[in-house]
Amino acid sequence: MSHKVDKGDRAPTIERKAHDGREIDTRARIGARPLVIYFYPRDGTPVCTRQACSFRDQLEAFNSLDAEVIGISADDDDSHRAFAEKYDLDFALVSDHDGTLSKAFGVGRALGVLGNRVTFVIDCDGIVRLRYQAQMAASRHVDKALATLRELG
Repeated sequence: MSHKVDKGDRAPTIERKAHDGREIDTRARIGARPLVIYFYPRDGTPVCTRQACSFRDQLEAFNSLDAEVIGISADDDDSHRAFAEKYDLDFALVSDHDGTLSKAFGVGRALGVLGNRVTFVIDCDGIVRLRYQAQMAASRHVDKALATLRELG
C-alpha cells in the first residue's frame, strides 16, 4: 500500500472528469478555496447514501465557508449520475475505477474488499487539515469537515 496521506501532508492532486462532465483539477483550485474530498465504498448502499445526503443537506454551510465537496468511489460515471439524480446531489462525484486515487491518498480497502470511508479537508495551500476515517459514522464525516473548515476560518 502507498503512503497514508495524513494531517499536515501535501494532498495528492486529482485530475478527472466528474459524473456531470465538469473537469476536476485540484491543482487549479489550490490557492482558491478549500476542498473536502471524501472517499466512500459504493453508490446507493445505506451508509453511503446517508453520507452523501448529509453532505447534500449541509452543502449551503460548505458553500458559505467557500469549500468545494468532491465524492470519490470506484463506481463508474453512469452509476454516479444515477446516484446524484436520485438523491439530488449537487456536488462532484468522481470515479476511481482504476484505484489510483485511493492509492494516492492511501485510503485502501476495508476488509480487503470495500473502499474505505475517509474524508479529507484540504486548505488553500494544498495541505491536508483533516483525515477522518470511520466506516459506519456517515454524518460524522460532515460534522468533522465543517468543524475543520471553521477552524481554518
